[in-house]
Parts: sequence; C-alpha cells; structure tokens
Amino acid sequence: MATYLYKLGRFAFRRRHFVALLWVALLTLAGVGAASAPPAGNSSFSIPGTEAQRAFDLLEQRFPGMSADGATARVVFKAPEGEKMTDAGNKAAVEKTVKELGSGSEVASVADPYTGKAVSRDGTIAYASVKYKVSGMELEDSSRDALKESAGHARDAGLTVEIGGDALTTAPETGSSEVIGIAIAAVVLVITFGSLIAAGLPLLTAIIGVGIGVSTITALATPLDLGSTTSTLATMIGLAVGIDYALFIVSRYRAELAEGRDREEAAGRAVGTAGSAVVFAGLTVVIALVGLSVVNIPMLTKMGVAAAGTVAIAVLIALTMIPALLGYAGRTVKPAGEKSKLLGGGRAAKKAGRPNMGTRWASFVVRRPVTVLLLGVVGLGAAAVPAASLELGLPDDGSQPVSTTQRRAYDLLSDGFGPGFNGPLMVVVDAKGSADKKAAFTKVGDEIKGLKDVVTVTPPAPNKAGDTAIITVVPKSQPSSATTEDLVHAIRGKSASIASATDAKLLVTGATAMNIDVSQKLNDALLPYLALVVGLAFLLLIVVFRSILVPLKAALGFLLSVLAALGAVVAVFQWGWLSGLMNVEQTGPVMSMMPIFMVGVVFGLAMDYEVFLVTRMREAYVHGENPGQAVVTGFRYSARVVTAAAVIMIAVFSGFIGSSESMIKMIGFGLAIAVFFDAFIVRMAIVPAVLALLGRRAWWLPAWLDRALPNVDVEGEGLRTDSDPDGDRELVRA
Repeated sequence: MATYLYKLGRFAFRRRHFVALLWVALLTLAGVGAASAPPAGNSSFSIPGTEAQRAFDLLEQRFPGMSADGATARVVFKAPEGEKMTDAGNKAAVEKTVKELGSGSEVASVADPYTGKAVSRDGTIAYASVKYKVSGMELEDSSRDALKESAGHARDAGLTVEIGGDALTTAPETGSSEVIGIAIAAVVLVITFGSLIAAGLPLLTAIIGVGIGVSTITALATPLDLGSTTSTLATMIGLAVGIDYALFIVSRYRAELAEGRDREEAAGRAVGTAGSAVVFAGLTVVIALVGLSVVNIPMLTKMGVAAAGTVAIAVLIALTMIPALLGYAGRTVKPAGEKSKLLGGGRAAKKAGRPNMGTRWASFVVRRPVTVLLLGVVGLGAAAVPAASLELGLPDDGSQPVSTTQRRAYDLLSDGFGPGFNGPLMVVVDAKGSADKKAAFTKVGDEIKGLKDVVTVTPPAPNKAGDTAIITVVPKSQPSSATTEDLVHAIRGKSASIASATDAKLLVTGATAMNIDVSQKLNDALLPYLALVVGLAFLLLIVVFRSILVPLKAALGFLLSVLAALGAVVAVFQWGWLSGLMNVEQTGPVMSMMPIFMVGVVFGLAMDYEVFLVTRMREAYVHGENPGQAVVTGFRYSARVVTAAAVIMIAVFSGFIGSSESMIKMIGFGLAIAVFFDAFIVRMAIVPAVLALLGRRAWWLPAWLDRALPNVDVEGEGLRTDSDPDGDRELVRA
C-alpha cells in the first residue's frame, strides 16, 4: 500500500493543476445540486419491528384518512390576568383563530377547544389541536406561516398564545461558537507548523471536503429522505477528521523535507507513510459509522452513512489534494523546525539537543509505567461512575429552550392539564377477530382505567368499519418519566388477558410510546453493535500492527474512554452539573441514541490516534530499536501532531455545544469530552505505559498468522528498501 500511495502522492504533486481542477469541479457540481434541491426537512421517523410502529401501520390501514404520521400542532391560549377563556371576548377570538387554522390546504382537521373539552378546570387555559395531511418534513412553509399568523391574530386580541407540536420544527442552529471552534483550530495549526500557509492547507481542504459532502447530502435530501440533522452531524465529523488527516500528511511532508529530500519526493513519502495511516484510520471511522445500520433505525442509518461518506471524501482529499496544494505552496512550506519569516523571522530548524516535550513525557512514562497506568485508569473510572445512573429517552418540547414557543406551550399545557397531558398514549384496539367488537373496546377502556398513573381515558373512537378503535390515555406523569414508561408496559401487559377474553389485539403507540420503544431498541442493539464494530476494527488493526495485544489494548482503552465520556454526559445533562456553563436549560434523560452513536463515532476517532501514534512506534521497533526506546521515538515524532489533532477535534466538536438543538448540543459535548479522555489520557498515558510493561510481547504474533496476513506495509518499509538499498534496514521479526 505504501508504494501505491507514494506513487499517488508524487502524481498529485506533479499534476497539481489536474487534481485541483477535479476537486473544484466536484465542489461546483455538488453546490449546483444543493442549490437546485428543495430544502431538507425533518426525516420521516419509523422504527421497524416495534409495537408503536406496528400500531401506526395498522392505523394507516384501518383509518385511511386519519394521516397517523401527519404533522400536529397545539395552539395554546391563556386568558389575561383575572379573565377566563370562557369569557365572550376571549371565546370569540379563539373561535376566529380556529376558523383561520382550518382554512389551510394541508390541514386535515382542527379541534375546537369548546366542543372538544379542551379548556382547563380553572378556565384560564385552552388549546386547539391541528392535524395536517402531511408529515412535518413535507409541510410547506406557507402552512407554518399561516399557523404563526393565526396565533398572532389571537395575540392581538389580548390572549397569550403559544404553539407546540412538530409542525414548527426547524433546522437546528449551531450558533457563533462553531466559528470559534474553527478559529481555535486555525490557531493550533499556526502554532504547530509555524507557518500561515502550512496551517491554511488542512483548513482549506477540510472545508472543501465538508462542502462537497454536505452539498451532496442537501442535493439528495428529498429523494433519500435525509433529515436536517444529517448534514449537521456530517459537518461535525467531516470537519474534524478532514483537518486531522491533512494535518498528519503535511506534518510528515515537513519531516521529510527536514531530512533533505526534494519536495516531490517528500510529498510522495508523506502520502506513502502518513497516508497509509490515514487510510486505515479512515476505514475504522467508516466501519463504525456504517455499522450503525445494524440498529435497524432508518434515521440513524442515514446519519451514519452520510457521515461515513464525508469521512471517505476527507481521506481522498488528504491523499490527493494536499500533495497538489503542497506543490503550489513550494518553498513557503518550511521543513520541520523552521518558521516562516512572518511568524519566526525565517528561523532555521533547531539543532539536535534538548529533547522535545513528547520525548520527555514518553521517557517519564517508560520509567514509571505502573504509576501512570494506575492514575489513568482510576481517573477515567471515577469519571465513568455517573454512567451507572444513565437514563435514556428522546427529546420533546419539554427539552427545548424556554425562549421557544414550543417550550412555552409545553409549560402552559402542564400547568393547565397536568404534566402527562404533553405525552398522551394512543391505544389501538384491533377487534377484527372478536365476536363482540363494542364489548372488546369497552373492556379495554375499563382495564386501563384501573391502572395507576392514569388521569383520563377517552371513550373508544371506532373506524367506519367498526373493527378498530382508538383510546387516548393521559398519564399523570410527564412523558420522559420512568413512571410513564411503567404505565406503557402495564397497558401492554394487559394484551394477553384482553386477547384471551375478547380475541382482540391491543397496541400502544403515540410519540411517548415510540420514544420508549426506540430507547429499548437501542439498548438491545448496543452490545451486538459494539461486538461488530470492535471486532471488525480489531481484525483491521491486527493487519496494520501485526500484533494481537496492541489491538486488544486499543479496544479496551476505547471502552474506558467511552464509559468516562458517558459519565460526563450524565453528570451535565441528567444531573445538571455545570449546566449553566453549557447553557443546558432543561435536564432530563440522556438522548437514547447517545450511547450507541458515541460508541460508533468515538471508536473511529480513537483508532485514528492509535494508528497515527503507534504506527511510528511500530516503525521504530521493526527497524531495530528496543520496545521502550520505540515508544519514546514514536512520541518524539508523533506526540506534537497528535496533540494538535486532538485539540483541533475538541475545538470543532465543542463548537456544536452552542446549538439550539438539545440533541446536537449533547453530541457535541459528548464527542469533545470523549476525544479529550481518549487522546490525552488513554493514548498519551495508558497506551505507552502498557506498551512499556509488555515489552517485546506487545508485538507478538503467531507465526502461522504472520504468514497468513497480507503485508500492507503501513510503515513504508518498501519505500525505504527501494530508495536506500545499501542502508542498514534490518527488520525485527514481530
């Protein structure tokens, strides 16, 4: 592989005009496609194999005009102080608003508060339910504007009016902190390279790669049903890995220049060596992201595949466009150790003398491996303790910022009708096989009324055929509470006795039940997903490092960093620690997708650092250095650039903490803290300590497996042999 990539790097350097034009053409093509495509909405949400989804599918069959998956809105009215919603003036304003709401072409139905018993007991709060014919993703902007305009007319009459539901869902905003993250990355690159040109190359190529990836996602959003969060997550991951991959190749290029090689040869060797590590690091990220498909949640699968595509583009750009741009940059990119005239007065590289910080740290770890190992494991273990209290759920309007109308509507409904009113359960009774269908409907309602935590059970509402009915159940507790989850399981627990007595089937659905089913499905899929991703990456790393214990150590270290990161997420978003600093306005259950998504993304990123750092150690070891010295040599050449890469990735991910969307905020924080734990504690401390303790055993590989594995030559040994035939390149058999 190293030889092939070496040739690719030299080709891109020589044919820089062709390579640059190719990528610019791809960016232009993707941009035109994105500009001509309709805007992305919210991806349709389906969870195959769950009871809630089966109930929705049944409703589509038995209630064809109901639009079970259509968008909904609740327009909540509050009377002025000292007045009631039943007063003549207030009632007239509401009835006028209801009439306006029902005039939209996409509106399926509007429920009048006064005929539908939707006025609170104290008479101060009422709501109108609006049902649309299409899903939130397909809802036209004109329908959203009409909804807001109707609410505005009621406000003009003196009422407080807020709107909840998924009809107003918009694309998340990341805020100015994302730009700050990129600015921090730029500063780190300038400090690392001591040159504005060298620092600008990784940023430029990463932005181009993300531009192509996100534009392609936008262009395909409608035909592939990609949600608005898909491009946000692809941007987050693509930008981080794009900068890092380019950083490693530019850093190796400067190191090759420092050894006296000409620029074309240095570009070829940089792509042949660091580029090999980029390919395998990128493969681990792609495996982790595409592996999300095993969960069988279409939305999560699309997010993973889209992000994986952006990572693949980042790898290709690093291997081709970086050497092309290095060709354009010429002498403005200095050898390692030299500074540009602007930043360092053209200072030449320092002569060999005092070891750099990476060398000094590695030497300390090699001398005190047990102490460093214990401190690292105990520290991460302490951070992981809150993960034992992990509670999972999906965000609803109650997790929105208090500045949003959705959150204010949620709070008004809780005040007027109780906390459970925001999460009603929809019980579907399929009595097609029952002899007495009406009796079956009645029995189900009576059984549910006898359960704990039930406030209201509506009379059964049958379809035209009279074989299926809907019963709405309002719990006492809020939708995300464990008590409501217990109620859902209790209702479903009545299914067997109902079937035995009436031959009717009972299914529970609705947004709350769907969230519960999603959480359960994700919990059930976590271990199989972990086994698949870690297993595949373990095999890949055996090929890369030609070792059993090094990949095993990498996987165990990753698990430790993920548990510690989950503990930090629980502490901030569930317990409320530092919630003010993170602008977390509402604590509660951790998003159901967070653990499995963190496992996928962080594993790929953790393996990046493992490959880049340990490859240099392996390279030193196979060229004759003893195991302890190989660890020090690996840090001498890689610690600075790995540290810079980690700081950049943390800065990029931290930028998304400023998002108005709780899901994006939580993912940004989780990934940032996970990278911190993995890069600076696991890879920089635990890894060298373990390798120092294992010694030569770390690089042991059974002879039969050594013969069976392909030689991918990540260390670039083929390049050394071809160009230095007379050099002393005796290899140590691992």
